[in-house]
Amino acid sequence: MMNKKNIIFIILNMIMSLIILFPLLYALSMSFMSPDDIFNIPPRLIPSKLFAQNYKDVISCVPLGKFLLNSLLVSTIVTIGQITTSSLAAFSFSYFEFKGKKILFFMVLASLMIPWEAIIISNYLTVSNLGLTDNYLGLIVPYLTSAFGIFLIRQYYLTVPKELHEAAQIDGMSNFKFFIKVLLPISQPVIISLSIYTFLNTWNQYLWPLLVTNSDYKRTVQIGISMLKFAEGLNFGLVMAGIVIILLPSIILFLVGHRQLVEGLTEGSIKG
Repeated sequence: MMNKKNIIFIILNMIMSLIILFPLLYALSMSFMSPDDIFNIPPRLIPSKLFAQNYKDVISCVPLGKFLLNSLLVSTIVTIGQITTSSLAAFSFSYFEFKGKKILFFMVLASLMIPWEAIIISNYLTVSNLGLTDNYLGLIVPYLTSAFGIFLIRQYYLTVPKELHEAAQIDGMSNFKFFIKVLLPISQPVIISLSIYTFLNTWNQYLWPLLVTNSDYKRTVQIGISMLKFAEGLNFGLVMAGIVIILLPSIILFLVGHRQLVEGLTEGSIKG
């Protein structure tokens, strides 16, 4: 049987979970409310009846399907790009000795301390001069590598026994073949966690897509949802319906991969 302390701990966790989840649950409830329910005094927490018209109106007001496809395309390519570049860079930092290695890795770590807002103007000017504004490449290219990803995967590689690499070299296996055949398969936990982290971050971007896209054809979901406020004025039910739709992929991905996300982020923390 559980002791008194465990029961209190579980109750406190349940209370905190409800507090954290309340905005999401209320948004879901409001998305099924009619305008009369939303502006009712006192405010309703649960709709008097399900009002599904909000979801139908979302699709007719803005091209939400196109926004979802744009975000899915950009997030997927950015995730694949970051996994590829971060894995290769981490492999170099972990298994090779070359001149300036420590300085280069220090520069990678130092870049983590630079806030994105400090370089967003220079990045925009670069993308603009390359003619990549209002283009998928403008949304993708600046995020194809990640200092955090390099650091995370390198820390994981440091926990892999060096004897594996030495045995592969004795057997005549090339470095690239060792990377593909041996290192990547055993690095699935950290790769999956970085994939989830990167996909969610890219999916939820707002400021950068707002800067580099002009046409609705290239907009992502976060920009599309902001357009609902201007399209329908104070129709909060419609806006909440749109928010619920764009949150579903993030929630599903997090629920499916939350364990791998936590394990991957903590796996390499035992060795520096």
